[in-house]
Amino acid sequence: MLKSLIAAVSAATLLALPAGAQEAAGNGAADIPEPVSFESRGEVNVEGERIRYRVVAGETYLEDEDGNPTGSIFSTSYFREGNFDPRERPVAFIFNGGPGSASLWLHMGVFGPRRVVLPSEPPADDGAAPFDIQSNPESLIGVADMVFIDPVGTGWSRALGDTDAKEEFWGVDADAESIAAFMRRWLTEHRRWNSPKYLLGESYGTTRIGALMRQLEAGWNDVSINGAVLISVVLDFKMDATDPGNDIGYVGLMPGYAATAWYHGKVDRADWNGDFEAFLEDARDFASDEYLPALIRGHDIDPARQSAVIARLAEFTGLSEDYLRRANMRVELSDFRVELLRDEGLSVGRFDSRFTGLEPDAIGDTPEGDPSGYGIDGAYTAAMLDYFTREIGVDIQRPYTTLGGVQDWNWDAGPAGGENSYVNTSVWLERAMRQNRELRVLALNGYYDLATPFYATELTLQRPGYSDQSRVELDYYPAGHMMYLHQPSIEAMAERVRNFIAAQ
Repeated sequence: MLKSLIAAVSAATLLALPAGAQEAAGNGAADIPEPVSFESRGEVNVEGERIRYRVVAGETYLEDEDGNPTGSIFSTSYFREGNFDPRERPVAFIFNGGPGSASLWLHMGVFGPRRVVLPSEPPADDGAAPFDIQSNPESLIGVADMVFIDPVGTGWSRALGDTDAKEEFWGVDADAESIAAFMRRWLTEHRRWNSPKYLLGESYGTTRIGALMRQLEAGWNDVSINGAVLISVVLDFKMDATDPGNDIGYVGLMPGYAATAWYHGKVDRADWNGDFEAFLEDARDFASDEYLPALIRGHDIDPARQSAVIARLAEFTGLSEDYLRRANMRVELSDFRVELLRDEGLSVGRFDSRFTGLEPDAIGDTPEGDPSGYGIDGAYTAAMLDYFTREIGVDIQRPYTTLGGVQDWNWDAGPAGGENSYVNTSVWLERAMRQNRELRVLALNGYYDLATPFYATELTLQRPGYSDQSRVELDYYPAGHMMYLHQPSIEAMAERVRNFIAAQ
């Protein structure tokens, strides 16, 4: 299956069908219509400057080696109006993760010219329409043209004709191959091959960036990238997974547990004189210098040493020593989420542990849901579709997939990981940095993100493979996986990314 998938997609190029084409296209199937495209114009004030832009939202068809359309990628491109030298005007290719998520989160959350505004401090459920959609002064349009990409199976992107999306597009390698093919065609169509190029991805989107480095930078037809912005990073999945036998995953999560306990008042802050940063630094040191060696010892650990580690772990995480002992010092993420605030009948969020949700009882070991997920999805979906249909003029009647349309993802990543092992696309990002002296990396982390914890990111990016640490930058925010839900964080985050791109 994998060989046929790679063979089909690696040969893929992009086909832009003539706008006036009247006949159905490709695969000999009469039900494949011509791709649609919608254009409009707008303006937004960014950093005190009024910026006019042109937006093109539409479909691009992917082809197989015989020239038959296999899939359609819907993208939204923003071009700043004016007389700009394309050699000096960067292009930012932007996508979310999942896998199976459309790009609406970064689009309507932080980088697009409009954004949906939700309760910030404290975070709260989004409720119901009407939602607050505002002009976005934090947009990137001032420093870069933007291309928001929805991979096949997300948004309005889809497989075409008789193509099986699971075979052709839904996998680590196949997904990266299709996005790389799209990018090459976009650069040709818009004559931007000599523009500075940036990749911006969130969550699995950072995994995709690692996989894209193999597709874009590891051959003779390179697309050399100037910078990668990794938002809520997961490059090496074993660093985040609390699976039996994978002790390093608990180490990557532990400082995130500590941050969450601090936020919810389950830590004696007086022990650190109320200094959150000093607390987290001690949590990091404990995780690597004491906690990991104790886990590796297993049954061979000295009882006195085990008791000391458990006592210290309790101080950081807010969990009782008895609970930690019964858990063998290994607390699964779902268990932590319900145990920390069990006495209040609450669970904490996975994507953002500042969020809390009411549980149906106080005895469960699995949360009913993720309050940082169901607390935002209605607002983002409504805001994106309202913006597409009323402002840009998109007229597509088929359903729009926010998240979850992709199934049976193929996690076999070839040399970057194998079946029944943890995917690790970090190796391709490391290689690209060694072979492209201009490539810089910016990793943005939320302290309260338990889905892609900040310390796991640090452990990944400080490996010897990232030999030039001067080109690896990390930044942190008092928020979660989607740090742009927090108003002070979105302002700092957007400024950081703008400066990163402007510093080319």
